[in-house]
Amino acid sequence: MYPVEINIQENLTTRNDDQNVLMDRFLYEYVKEDNIVTFKSCVQKHSPDKLVTPSGNSLLHVAVSYGSDKIADYLAEEFPSLITSRNDQDDTILHVAAREGRLSNTIKTLVGSNPSLVMLENRKGNIPLHDAVIRGKKEAVAWLVCKDPGAAYYNNNTQKSPLYLAVESGHKNGILDDLLNIEACSGALQKGKSPVHAAIEQRNKDILEKIGKAKPELLRFKDEELGNSLHYASSMGYLDGVRFLLQKFPYGANERDQEGNYPIHLACKNDSVDLVKEFMKVFPYPKEFLNAKGQNILHVAAENGQGKVVRHILKLDQKLIEPLLNGIDEDGNTPLHLATQSGQSNAAFALVRDKRVERSIVNNANKTPYDIAEEQSKIAVNQYEKTDEMLAEERKQFDSKNNTPADGTQRQDKAVDPKKQHKKKPSKDYKLVDYYGAMTTLSILYFHARPKKSLQQPFSSSQGKPPRKEETKSRIENLLVVAVLVAGVTFSGAIQLPQLKNISNSSEHHHDFNVTSTVFHNNTAFDSPTGSSLLDGYLCLDVWALNTSVVAAIILLWTNLNDVKFAPFVVWFSSLMVGGAIYMMCLAFFFAVSIALGGSDYGVLAIIIIVVGVVFFLAQTLLYIQWILPPSVNQILEGMLSYHVYFLSFLFLFYSWRWLPDKLSELKRGRTSKESNSG
Repeated sequence: MYPVEINIQENLTTRNDDQNVLMDRFLYEYVKEDNIVTFKSCVQKHSPDKLVTPSGNSLLHVAVSYGSDKIADYLAEEFPSLITSRNDQDDTILHVAAREGRLSNTIKTLVGSNPSLVMLENRKGNIPLHDAVIRGKKEAVAWLVCKDPGAAYYNNNTQKSPLYLAVESGHKNGILDDLLNIEACSGALQKGKSPVHAAIEQRNKDILEKIGKAKPELLRFKDEELGNSLHYASSMGYLDGVRFLLQKFPYGANERDQEGNYPIHLACKNDSVDLVKEFMKVFPYPKEFLNAKGQNILHVAAENGQGKVVRHILKLDQKLIEPLLNGIDEDGNTPLHLATQSGQSNAAFALVRDKRVERSIVNNANKTPYDIAEEQSKIAVNQYEKTDEMLAEERKQFDSKNNTPADGTQRQDKAVDPKKQHKKKPSKDYKLVDYYGAMTTLSILYFHARPKKSLQQPFSSSQGKPPRKEETKSRIENLLVVAVLVAGVTFSGAIQLPQLKNISNSSEHHHDFNVTSTVFHNNTAFDSPTGSSLLDGYLCLDVWALNTSVVAAIILLWTNLNDVKFAPFVVWFSSLMVGGAIYMMCLAFFFAVSIALGGSDYGVLAIIIIVVGVVFFLAQTLLYIQWILPPSVNQILEGMLSYHVYFLSFLFLFYSWRWLPDKLSELKRGRTSKESNSG
């Protein structure tokens, strides 16, 4: 065919439903079979440039997709407007040809006459080379990249170039080699996602080495969001990649990313001790690496709660880490301040145990780490008491306040990029405080960094606040349920009295009341003074528990159905009664067990049950004391005990997590050494 050259920009045509006509099935079959004779006779009855498929493909789209060269030649020569036609996805005929790998002489001739076809985008932002790489059409890729070498670095709507897609797909058929071997102009990849980042994401060192050999300048490419290749490898925790990049691109370790962090900071965030060691081998001066906030690597590790990295840094040479231990950032915070502020108990524990770390340094807000811990614990308690709806509304107000300028108008000086609308992220300044982390960190600093205070201070500062109306109503309902349950259990205990363990339950016990009464008196240990005393104690406790719980239930019902102005006092008084009923019910159960074991020969079992019962009896007594004390005194005791509870739980979890891995690795090493010795 003769070359057909048209103005691409002036003749771009898309589907118009008002003008286009759906092609019939027979005409479609003629195009598919490349039946040029029959096609010509039929096509004269229609307007070929108006015929489309349901997806908007023109006759030339269909001919190219099936490799019908004769019909494609005829259409391109007779109806040149079809060369620039697009379907519903804005695909040109070159998109279709590249996707199917059908670059016939007709297509090559058309592209030669209209070279701008190579760089036309479809709705996804893909040029034909993108589609050829995605479908793995090697010959099409080689031909297209020869037509325009810069196409290999052209970004689509997702900021991915054909070279990036080739690395991401891990093509083994030579497509990546073809794209790397082209002689593109310097600086062709100015923005978008780097193919090196794709190789790092795939953790493919072979591709990294291939890129480093063919296009070493790509190793120095800096992504707008992810930073350079060392930043991304560090954030991914990719050790082999970091080692390779430190050899080929060592100066990348001295560059900051968009947030102002060096790669070693991201390694600390990732809790990778091995990565930190690799950076320290090449750049053994950690005090020089300060991010945009003036934070050193210990700041970053502590703020993100990376206990392993914190402990590793603390073990380094004294001369290296001395400036890091108590270094302050632009807000005057030390690493201990940041660990406390973030509720990172592991990092805070490692820091306060080091005698070189100062615990009383104040930041720009004139707060010590302990002051921050107290503040964070109050915030955590406040957020814990709020409902999800209240927190959502609070965050909404925070975001709207921070996203709106001071004059209350929306910014118009910067156009919105539709390609980046999906990247909108929630505010990083507003976040929920980890309740357990905040309370545990406070307990750690309470024992290691608490300022000396008088004994009167905690008693004078601890004032109980009255519960809310909804909270009081919920307490009444819960106490009412418990009171009714206790009444039901104690009532059943009075109906079915305890019996000796070695007495069989014959059917005669259930015939009539007289027989049951006789058997009962003969079969229980009531004829002995001990058995009679135990039964008397059991009955007294059971009856007292029943009546106490019933009275508490009546009081709660009266409060719930009448005036609730006395509700706080009634809740406290009823809780005493319900707690007392539960306490007496547990004692009655202990008496019942003693009666049941009184005539048995299981001496050891009886001793075990008695010992366990005494232990739990003491525990219940201590817990019940809190029910008797007024709420104000209770809150003081809870505040003092909470430090010990959280600290002990942290120590248990901390040493369990550290002991178990060490023990398992020790056993693994021992097994390996035995196998090597036996071999």
